[in-house]
Amino acid sequence: MPIRWYGPANPEDPTFRHFERIVNLTLHAALFSAINSGLWVVQELRHPWGHLGIFSLLWLAALLVHAGVVVSLRPRKEA
Repeated sequence: MPIRWYGPANPEDPTFRHFERIVNLTLHAALFSAINSGLWVVQELRHPWGHLGIFSLLWLAALLVHAGVVVSLRPRKEA
């Protein structure tokens, strides 16, 4: 089921901004998994790259930092 926003797209709304950050994180994770797995398959089939492990770990660290930022910036519930 695709992620959808129901209602007006108001950039001033904190919930909408959080939703936008979640969509960006999802895109980041999809690109990480697609490109990284493709690079590892190509490495195993044809050409060994000495620094692919470091590249993957750095990109994973960036993805985890991105996830941390999304979680830390989520809107607080009003009591």
